Amino acid sequence: MMLDTMTENWIATACFAGALIHSLSVSFFEKLSRKFNHRTFASSVFHFLGEIEIVFGIWAAIYVGFLMLNRGLTPALDWLEAKNFGEAIFVFVIMAMSATKPILTLAENIISFISRIVPLPRVQAVFLATLIIGPLLGSFVTEPAAMTVSALLLRKTIFTKSKNLKLLYSTIATLFVNVSIGGTLTSFAAPPVLMVARPWGWDSGFMFGHFGWKAIFAVIVNAVLVLWINRKTLENMEPARLTTPEYTHAQHADDSRLWIQIVNAGFIMLAIIGVHHPVFLVGHFLFFLGFVTATSYAQSDLKMRESLLVSFFLAGLVVLTSEQSWWLKPLLTSMTDHALYFGAAGLTAITDNAALTSLAAQVPDLSDAAKYFVVAGSVVGGGLTLIANAPNPAGYAILRNEFGTLGLQPFRFLQWALPPTVIAALFYLL
Repeated sequence: MMLDTMTENWIATACFAGALIHSLSVSFFEKLSRKFNHRTFASSVFHFLGEIEIVFGIWAAIYVGFLMLNRGLTPALDWLEAKNFGEAIFVFVIMAMSATKPILTLAENIISFISRIVPLPRVQAVFLATLIIGPLLGSFVTEPAAMTVSALLLRKTIFTKSKNLKLLYSTIATLFVNVSIGGTLTSFAAPPVLMVARPWGWDSGFMFGHFGWKAIFAVIVNAVLVLWINRKTLENMEPARLTTPEYTHAQHADDSRLWIQIVNAGFIMLAIIGVHHPVFLVGHFLFFLGFVTATSYAQSDLKMRESLLVSFFLAGLVVLTSEQSWWLKPLLTSMTDHALYFGAAGLTAITDNAALTSLAAQVPDLSDAAKYFVVAGSVVGGGLTLIANAPNPAGYAILRNEFGTLGLQPFRFLQWALPPTVIAALFYLL
């Protein structure tokens, strides 16, 4: 006997709740994986369950499996094919393209150039430029790529040269907040924005006019504040050569040629133009793979695994959030705009901010003000925890060794993340 629509809705919501609880428990599964011998089946399973990007995909698969049992194989597949996975495909393509050596080198060169014209001592200038330009570049090369290059530069220039925990915690907290808001200058780079841009008709002009300019000011204020807090420590540090060691191994002479960086950037621009056309994106990506192969002497290994994980995460969100409007619409429409704003900022600390905006995109007839505040709140709170924004785990993976054997302490991190979060929240209220 086939279950009715309301029962299906309840099961969809139960799967979404299961995904949220699971996302808060990934560290538990990761610890379990280390209790078994490396490369055993049990270790691999628990490590898999501890991958935060996998969580929503797992629970989405559970729900689709339920639909197959309840409706039958063909109706369930028809339901799945009716969903729009264009954003997930775009994120995979744009992340893989943006995390290449030429693009990361181009971003590094931009930060290096700007640091040289900042009227400060070298270490402080690099520190300030990395925390401002790096996150803002996320609006063009995607937030994960911006997080990667910023974290690599900070590790080289700051984190390996100081064990001052105040400097380390305040810097990584500011980086996470600035990356979360720094991707809002455009409509295609930040996952929480990407999930609503198409259904709500938000283009890059709209994003800059309503979000971007506020993000620029907030990013600058946050970076200047953390520089001032750590000015004494930074004054006593020796300047480091501004390079990212993962991308500077000796290669062919063409390795540093600008034309390869320009062509890679051109592929990114074409992908952005075709953001809503998955068939074009797939073909375009195949041409990109051909170019990368032909210029392999100047390219790094493609970050296929990382790109697939984030894409899989967003695809899981599409499946699970598509059936949540039955309870979400009365909840959101009953809340005031400011309640939505601060509620979204708080909730994103315990779940990825793209999950919140993806949920909001399922609610019909949401007011323009409500749309603004739910997205603003989700990006403002994106630096509060490791799971609040998709690029955060990537940044922490690069910087984690500098925090000792105990790793990043969540409450101490939250303490340093609150000031830049409050500053960003005030700017988005303007």
